[in-house]
Amino acid sequence: MTGGHQTLALLLFSVFVAVTLAITTWVSRNRQGSAEEFYAGGRLFSPMENGFAIAGDYMSAASFLGVTGLIALFGYDGMLYVVGFLVAWLLVLFLVAELVRNCGRFTLADVVAARMRERPVRIAAGTSSVTVSVLYLVAQMVGAGSLVALLLGDTSAAARAWTVIGVGALMVIYVSLGGMRATTWIQIVKAVLLLAGTVALTVLVLLRFHGDFDRLLLTAAARSGHGDAFLAPGLKYGGDWTARLDFISLGLALVLGTAGLPHILSRFYTVPTARAARCSALWSIGLIGGFYLMTIILGFGAAAIVGPDAVRESNAAGNTAVPLLALALGGGANSTAGTVLFAVVAAVAFATILAVVAGITLASSASVAHDLYASLRRGRAEPRSEVAVARVASVGIGVVAIALGLLARDLNVAFLVGLAFAVAASANLPVLLYSLFWRGFTTRGAVWAVYGGLVPALALVVLSPVVSGSPESLFPTVDFQYFPLQNPGLVSIPMGFLAGWLGTVTSDEIPDEAKHAETEVRALTGAGAA
Repeated sequence: MTGGHQTLALLLFSVFVAVTLAITTWVSRNRQGSAEEFYAGGRLFSPMENGFAIAGDYMSAASFLGVTGLIALFGYDGMLYVVGFLVAWLLVLFLVAELVRNCGRFTLADVVAARMRERPVRIAAGTSSVTVSVLYLVAQMVGAGSLVALLLGDTSAAARAWTVIGVGALMVIYVSLGGMRATTWIQIVKAVLLLAGTVALTVLVLLRFHGDFDRLLLTAAARSGHGDAFLAPGLKYGGDWTARLDFISLGLALVLGTAGLPHILSRFYTVPTARAARCSALWSIGLIGGFYLMTIILGFGAAAIVGPDAVRESNAAGNTAVPLLALALGGGANSTAGTVLFAVVAAVAFATILAVVAGITLASSASVAHDLYASLRRGRAEPRSEVAVARVASVGIGVVAIALGLLARDLNVAFLVGLAFAVAASANLPVLLYSLFWRGFTTRGAVWAVYGGLVPALALVVLSPVVSGSPESLFPTVDFQYFPLQNPGLVSIPMGFLAGWLGTVTSDEIPDEAKHAETEVRALTGAGAA
């Protein structure tokens, strides 16, 4: 890339970092330091503000970089991620948003522990939430490394390493200083920037083809090298029965995983009422739906204008398709318009990564402090000490995410997010749904549901082609691949539900009818909600 690309993109990115750091500093000076302020932003956000923040949390590097790259490389099969991400929100809207807001205070474990023995349930749910959050963070770190390699023209391991370290340092600053309020405003600013950039690129792609979407698809198919197969199912997931089962597994993970993502669930605590939580979900569905429809156009636009070969040459996983598309739409590498457009898109992508990692880090550090630390102190932890632990935990989580991000730097970011969704659907969703809707659910069932989904999901990933046994694996030189599917959801999600049922029916514990009735009334009416 030319010096103009680098200078302008870095300048725009620096402006975003300066603005968000100013927001964080201002918030840190004007807060009381309470747990409710740090975890939930004082519950002062309006439905529209929270809807934009949820959209900002959800529209991650996986969406902007990874999904468009998969569509550019695999056509129709890449669109499956878009369908999964969109359908998932129906589950969130109808089953999760309002009930979670009424039953909990800050984390997923609050909902489950309302009618169970708190300590074992909080430890299990907190462990699962941190695991899911770290996996999600890894995807953002990989996106950051891919983007800086393209921006600076330096694909060395050192360049990616310093980028990932820089992103990790910024996310720790955002979380430790500003808490939920600063993180929310950063998400809102980022969502507006991302939507504006996506609209601009979509309009330019459609203008290039005179608004003829059919012509766009036909051109993309012609340049793909696969012909009509590019526009039909099977290019990535239809080669054999293993690939088809992998597709089903991925679909289950994407559709069911959103309702178990800790950083999405925590968003519903930042509004004052359950009705506001439901309205937030409606706002976010509209914003997210429009965004994902545009990513389809951008993905096929990258295939038609840039070409899959050029995308793959820049980044084998396709993570740089959108910046390359922006460069081409502006007139190429040596054009002023191309330089400006590329720089804007690169800066927006950086902003996306920074904002999302801040939200995820906050959710995971809240789980460490509010669930794990408080459980170890047997409920005697002071709110201020919890907040202090959360700030320290954000540093540790950042270090782990940086290390794993460097290890997984050659994988597609949307694929990595798919793994996080699978773990969330396997471990968090069963215990959440059982707690809300099963009168006879017990503490043993809750603990078994979490570990019965979490452990198999992680074990199957380790034994899958993702980690070993193929040239695209994390460790291509070794082979301990015993599970053929890349996504474990098809097996691990049913295991989570089965383990929760089995733990309950084999438990001697008598379910507390009074607590269940209290939880049910609170979930449906909001009476007594925080």
